[in-house]
Amino acid sequence: MLARQQELYTVNKSESLEDFYNRLKINRPEMVMPSLSMVKDMGHFNVFRRSNYCSITPSPYSRRDFYKISLIIGSGILHYPDKSIEVKERALLFTNPNIPYAWEGISEKQAGYFCLFTDNFIHSRNESLRESLLYRINDHPIIDINKAQEQCLDVLFTKMMEEMDGEYVHKYDLLRNYVQLVVHEALKILPSDQVAKPSTAAVRLTSLFIELLERQFPIGSTDHNLTLKTAHDFAGRLSVHVNHLNHAVKEVTGKTTSEHISRRIATEAVALLKHTEWNIAQIAYCLGFEYPANFNIFFKRQMQCTPGFFRK
Repeated sequence: MLARQQELYTVNKSESLEDFYNRLKINRPEMVMPSLSMVKDMGHFNVFRRSNYCSITPSPYSRRDFYKISLIIGSGILHYPDKSIEVKERALLFTNPNIPYAWEGISEKQAGYFCLFTDNFIHSRNESLRESLLYRINDHPIIDINKAQEQCLDVLFTKMMEEMDGEYVHKYDLLRNYVQLVVHEALKILPSDQVAKPSTAAVRLTSLFIELLERQFPIGSTDHNLTLKTAHDFAGRLSVHVNHLNHAVKEVTGKTTSEHISRRIATEAVALLKHTEWNIAQIAYCLGFEYPANFNIFFKRQMQCTPGFFRK
């Protein structure tokens, strides 16, 4: 039963988002589901009570397709490829699509909450939550918490549950803010020297790259053009070899420098198509494309549709 439930909330590599969405609607008709177009645009998010899905039966050891934040109430063991970490009484757990893991419950009581979200969900126009916050706790997947911290986090997860059942038109923006608050609470719990000082040279370089990337956005006028568009551009500005930059970013985030750049440009393209009346050629030039046709090819590769179709 547990394996069946976990399988339900996993996007299979071979299925499209439409297939996953339809499968979830069929199997969980009682769930409040957003429109498919909203899912594509905003990404997927949901939140659940752990007591409905966790038990002392070990979960399958595998790589998930979601980011996951869990407020764990109960004891258990988190199994990674190279180590196992014991959780006693209560903790915050952060997992991502890059690292396979398995959870083995020890105590019969497995309470708390967990939220699942996709890469699309945590990218907003002005900030990438994953780069700006989640990567800071990359070295601290399990954070022990006390009773007072548990109560604070319980309030945030309870609000997530309430919003998921609500009809507020901007609910997913609000849910993203609740996720940010949970991550900030986690950062507050960590010793200040671990949060303020990057732990490795790779993390320091990745932080500089991401800051430089984000500094170019948002684009506020048609006179604004991107100056840093490739991994070589960023490496030159940071005075490092491009191979060194690529290796550091890949090590810290699991994605290449070019993937981060492409993803951020695509996110800004979506925002400009939705929130401005600029024509597609103007948007293309602002985003650093010499020809609108190149922008069309790029956008279709990133979003599986043309800019014109997306705007309609």
